[in-house]
Amino acid sequence: MSPIIKKKGEKFTLPSKYLLFILTILCTVMMLVTFGTDVFNKPLNTAVAYVIIPFQQGISKAGEWLSNRSEELVQIRSLLDENARLREEIAKLTEENTLLQQDKYELNRLRELVSLDEQYAGYNKIGARIIARDAGNWYSSFVIDKGEEDGLSVDMNVIAGGGLVGRITSVGPNWARVTSIISDNSNVSAMTLSSEDNLTVCGDLKQMANGYITFKQLMDGQDLVREGDKVVTSDISDKYLPNILIGYISAINKDANNLTKSGEIVPAVDFEHLSEILVITDKKQTVIE
Repeated sequence: MSPIIKKKGEKFTLPSKYLLFILTILCTVMMLVTFGTDVFNKPLNTAVAYVIIPFQQGISKAGEWLSNRSEELVQIRSLLDENARLREEIAKLTEENTLLQQDKYELNRLRELVSLDEQYAGYNKIGARIIARDAGNWYSSFVIDKGEEDGLSVDMNVIAGGGLVGRITSVGPNWARVTSIISDNSNVSAMTLSSEDNLTVCGDLKQMANGYITFKQLMDGQDLVREGDKVVTSDISDKYLPNILIGYISAINKDANNLTKSGEIVPAVDFEHLSEILVITDKKQTVIE
């Protein structure tokens, strides 16, 4: 075998068979050293302890954080969907509850009208609803949904809520206007139910703010009338049928002439809240005739 001669200007190259032989020897030595000693264990363990394990822990925590956030997002979406569904159910239940309350209130009002109808069973009556009223807090003048086509006419008495409301003052084909006893221009011939003393009930919208109307010309020489006594329409009234409850006396004062008395009456009807009424189709003139 001839020696390897390097010519001038050529680069040194190791034949591949020698290179393979050297690498084989090196690998064998490294394997023997690795299996026979722990010379590489400490550096590797140190590298693992300071680099790989913290890196793995960081990745694990990041994965756990992302997993938690993903679960939270799923829960949030679920809660949002459930919240929207519950809102719809609440809106539906609120609407149903409102309708039920309206039905309940209407039923109670109709029961009151039925009771009132039985209380004045001697008169013919027809029910009606209020469809309009004048400005203000009180039903001093209002329009109902019945008229001439239903047999109504002027001066028919109107009742509701346990007592006298007023009378029809104008009428159309399918409507009628009612002027109540609390109107400023209203005067009703009345009497006390206990003593049958006559008096005149006067409408007074200003006093209605305090919850009462007034009366005058009470002839009570024997002082028989007391606070709390019922006041009803009298037999001598030219517009109103007799014995319809108007209200209750709340105050009595002697007039300056010492012959008559005046005072205050709390109406039997709630003139701030009216919806349905009863019209007595029997008129005072017809009854007299």
